[in-house]
Amino acid sequence: MSPEQRELERLILLRKLSSVFQPIVDLSNGDIVGYEGLIRPPADSSLSTPLALFEAAARLGMSYELDCACRDVTVQRFVELSLPGQLFLNLLPDTVVAGPIQAAELESSSGLAASRMIIELTEHRPNCCYAVLREAAAHWREQGFALALDDLGEGFANLRMWSELRPEWVKLDKYLIQNLANDPVKEQFVRSLLDMARVAGAKLVAEGIETTAELMVLRKIGVRYGQGYLIAPPQPEPPRKLAPSPHFGQLGRRVAPQQPVVRDLAVSVEPMGPEVANEQAYQRFSDTPTCMALPVVDNGLPVGLLRRQDFLERFARPFNRELYGKKPCRLLMDPQPLVVSADLGLLELSHLMVAGERNHLVDGFIITSDGRYLGMGTGLELVRRVTDLQISTARYANPLTGLPGNVPIHETINRLLESGESFVVAYADLDNFKPFNDLYGYSAGDGLILRLAQLLLEEMDPHSDFVGHIGGDDFVVLMQSLDWQARLQRLLLRFDSIVWTHFDASHREAGGFEMVDRNGMVSFFPLTSVSIGVLLVRAGQYHSPYDVALAAADAKKSAKTEPGSQLFIVQPSTVESIV
Repeated sequence: MSPEQRELERLILLRKLSSVFQPIVDLSNGDIVGYEGLIRPPADSSLSTPLALFEAAARLGMSYELDCACRDVTVQRFVELSLPGQLFLNLLPDTVVAGPIQAAELESSSGLAASRMIIELTEHRPNCCYAVLREAAAHWREQGFALALDDLGEGFANLRMWSELRPEWVKLDKYLIQNLANDPVKEQFVRSLLDMARVAGAKLVAEGIETTAELMVLRKIGVRYGQGYLIAPPQPEPPRKLAPSPHFGQLGRRVAPQQPVVRDLAVSVEPMGPEVANEQAYQRFSDTPTCMALPVVDNGLPVGLLRRQDFLERFARPFNRELYGKKPCRLLMDPQPLVVSADLGLLELSHLMVAGERNHLVDGFIITSDGRYLGMGTGLELVRRVTDLQISTARYANPLTGLPGNVPIHETINRLLESGESFVVAYADLDNFKPFNDLYGYSAGDGLILRLAQLLLEEMDPHSDFVGHIGGDDFVVLMQSLDWQARLQRLLLRFDSIVWTHFDASHREAGGFEMVDRNGMVSFFPLTSVSIGVLLVRAGQYHSPYDVALAAADAKKSAKTEPGSQLFIVQPSTVESIV
């Protein structure tokens, strides 16, 4: 026996392995949804790195034995730490195939519900045929486990695996995430994979998020889940909730503050425990005909959903009530229901519902607060609220730009103040607009206003920023994007680069034009520019939207005292406290 084999057997037999855990978060709100368990060999071993450990096991034909040891150590440590959410458990496809008995025994031996374990396939070239792997995967699913496909993007083999196994989770390889903000081809790849995931009913996780820019692009694209060193590194004792961080900014804050949020839809529905007998669920459905779904919650964490139609159809079949009545309801629940944060905007939820499965509209969705069960929401009530929101938006929209007017602006500022969150108010105004409008006519003036509105919408983050049109050439932007200052600076540069197209050649050449001013005197007016006054609003600093509006107007006046396009920031020393 070689020294390498002897050392490997020692590590496996004595379980001289340790686990670290990396959080997987909901990028829409910062809630931790689970952890990926990773193995670390002891530092004093000749196989002291994970790469050396697994390569040695592959050479010596001991991958199965090592995989089982890693599985046991990871699950045991996860239970000891009482970590919330799901455990993403790395296993080789050949281990999944070779261990059908494991699926039944793993839950009972560990004390961790199968519905909280996700089998993450870490290799995409199984030695067995796909038919055998599909059969094994079906067996694990019958026991309550879900499947995840790791490192999507390495090659065609894992696309085949995705098609064959239809995993509930798919994890994007970190290669696709690295430098994503500067690579439009990679961005398109990710968009395409996200579309595929929606069609397949899978949840997409971006691995290897290391920069704020990567995080922002992923959120803009619509990738819902992610992990990486920017969020949190793998740790022996990982956080249960993300702490505020200057590197991570405001991931945990409310998204789309201009919208009513999912919390407004929450209805109290008494949850079922995963071990409660199906007969009790049957009685609850029978006693409450209007109840379309029952949430299944384990220690405050949602783990599944009992859907009325599916459940009662199953019980209506011959002998099924006798067969399933006394068994735990986790066997008949949907282990992958739609779960949304209470602070998610209603419009964003409506997009998720449209992209998801049809039964979400009928059966509803589970609402959480800080990852814990809060209540249920229904598709019908969501449609009602979104319809009311759209009617209200149309009623108070500016007739020229279609942007929200004074009433929605006021309501949004009030909502942000009540939330206790910091935000930025940017008041934008066109310089020398009246002389331009008088010289070229109202149609040209409307065209310049529309161009500014278009630039504002293009530069702002639709998930974090709100663009409103006060009237005339005045706009207000309420911002919570991490790079708000860079966005506003880009806006000024872009406006200056295109504004000359709105002037005649002679005025472009002269850098302006002559007109009679308000005092009846002929004056020279430079080409139209944009002045933006910026107000940094901290929690508790202002008590009403009226106070905010007055302070923002003063900031705009200060910006207009300097010639050309200007960005004037009130209280610049508080920038770090905002972002």
